[in-house]
Amino acid sequence: MLTCKELAEQASLYLDKDLGFGEQLSVRVHLLMCRHCRRFIHQLRLSQAVIREYPEPLDTKLDEQAKQLAERHKQP
Repeated sequence: MLTCKELAEQASLYLDKDLGFGEQLSVRVHLLMCRHCRRFIHQLRLSQAVIREYPEPLDTKLDEQAKQLAERHKQP
């Protein structure tokens, strides 16, 4: 069985469905036995959902303006 640390290392791959059959099975068995890791995976899924819903930057000019201001600040 995986340790919690090993599951945490593979969590992104698990959520992205990039694990092989055996690795995926090991993660699922661990999740059946460990409520803390189930909570961890649930929180990661919620985080992914929030990030997907977050709007794109409203104005790409803001990045350019920020760079220009930073350059002016660097100059003596």
